[in-house]
Amino acid sequence: MPTAPFSTDPHPTVPLPTQLPGPVAAARRAVADVRHLLWFRSATVRRRAVAGWAVLTFVLVTSGAAVIPAYLDGAGDLAGSGRASEFLVVLPTLLAGVLGLAIVSGVASGGGRELLSKENGIAYPVSPTTDHLGALLLAPLNISWLLQAWLLLGIGAYALGPQHLALVQLIALLWIVAATAIAQVVAWTFETIRRGPHGVAIVRGVMIAAGAAGVWLQLSGNLAAALDKVPTSHVMFGMLAAREGTWVRFVVTLAVLLALVVVAVALGAIPAHLAARRTPRDELRVETGVRPARRDTGSDLMALVRIDRGSIWRSVPMRRGLMVLAIGPGLVALAGNLEWNAMTILPGLVASGAALLFGVNVWCLDGRGALWRESLPSGPRTVFTARVLVLSEWLLVASGVTLVLASLRAGLPQPHELSALLATLVVVTVQVVSGSMRWSAKRPFSVDMRSARATPAPPVVMLGYSARLALSTTMTGLVFSGLARLPYWSLSIAMAIPFIAWSLGRLLFAQQAWVNPFQRARIVMTVAA
Repeated sequence: MPTAPFSTDPHPTVPLPTQLPGPVAAARRAVADVRHLLWFRSATVRRRAVAGWAVLTFVLVTSGAAVIPAYLDGAGDLAGSGRASEFLVVLPTLLAGVLGLAIVSGVASGGGRELLSKENGIAYPVSPTTDHLGALLLAPLNISWLLQAWLLLGIGAYALGPQHLALVQLIALLWIVAATAIAQVVAWTFETIRRGPHGVAIVRGVMIAAGAAGVWLQLSGNLAAALDKVPTSHVMFGMLAAREGTWVRFVVTLAVLLALVVVAVALGAIPAHLAARRTPRDELRVETGVRPARRDTGSDLMALVRIDRGSIWRSVPMRRGLMVLAIGPGLVALAGNLEWNAMTILPGLVASGAALLFGVNVWCLDGRGALWRESLPSGPRTVFTARVLVLSEWLLVASGVTLVLASLRAGLPQPHELSALLATLVVVTVQVVSGSMRWSAKRPFSVDMRSARATPAPPVVMLGYSARLALSTTMTGLVFSGLARLPYWSLSIAMAIPFIAWSLGRLLFAQQAWVNPFQRARIVMTVAA
């Protein structure tokens, strides 16, 4: 019988290539693929007007952070005893902090965020180089990355003043790009190691050793001496050379940073290809593991809580994210010997980050199983209550670990300090849960959360969520930080009551949206798509 020619059959007029394209051709193809993927991403934006305003806001805030501090009183006065000289001294540490934050974020996310999800990559495969370049472009869509970048630009502008400000900030921006590219190389290298023999244990051991070394440097009093030896001081001298008009040093610093960016971007493709050839062991272990049957819970609510709890705690990106969010700020607070009245900032910081792991799109955990969940003989209010309880548990565990680590060197708290801290913990938990459940019902997304690099919503949407959570929880923490300084423990309890009542009221509105059968059908069909 006649058959059509197969796609791999040689064509008489089109010779088959004898070898794979070279690295230059592969790089060009990767850049073209990234451009097409960005067009695809932009075509899926639901509210283009809001996205345009978001881009405009980002440009205005970045420009303001880079320019306005240079024209404040005392800016650039390095000869006097003002704050400008103090900011110049801490500038190398801040430059190193940008690199450290980028490395931790990249390692925790398994090489960076996905421009194309793993599930879509099956039908539309892209090269590891394309994946690497896409992760680099998505790195700025992170509120922690943005805050660090804005802080660096603002401190540099205030320390060095308005003289040749554009050239000074050019060095700062190039360092931010270079630090992000270097961190991407480290992240892909760690992901390659993690996917090798005993890789998970090796990576965890390295992270624990790095954290222990930082704490030991602080406790032994050698942290300042270690920071003085950080090579980022050369970048600071380049910024200072731009201000003073020392053009030889400025040009050398500029050339070195440009070369560093090019080399780091090119080198990042090597471990990205190595990681793509290896199977993600921790993800595979979760999907192929055997779970023995457990005793009946005795109630629908507890059965649903058990299902939700298992789906969350067995997820690879959530476990990694929880470790970074809970242990990282706790170690920083432990090394800095944070006082009790200043710890009220920590619960909001950690709870906001923990909610961004899945809480802002909480129904995406079900995926295609949402259709099966809806067939269970359980009322919608019970399903909603179970998800709220599990999300609250997740936030409390993350914040609790951070506070325990931070309290190891803080001594015994006073009653008013303890009441303020506990009130902050409860308030921000209810506040974040309320916001997460409302956003989950209003804007659900279909996301495959099995990948270690997955996010519960598109990058731009995640940026908006993180900014709103960070603003609200930080303001709440500052309010209770002030109350922790007053010797009246009942004030914090009294102030917490209206906060909790307001958040609970908004949580009830979110429950009504879920109970509505039309709204619930829309959410279920979206996340199960």
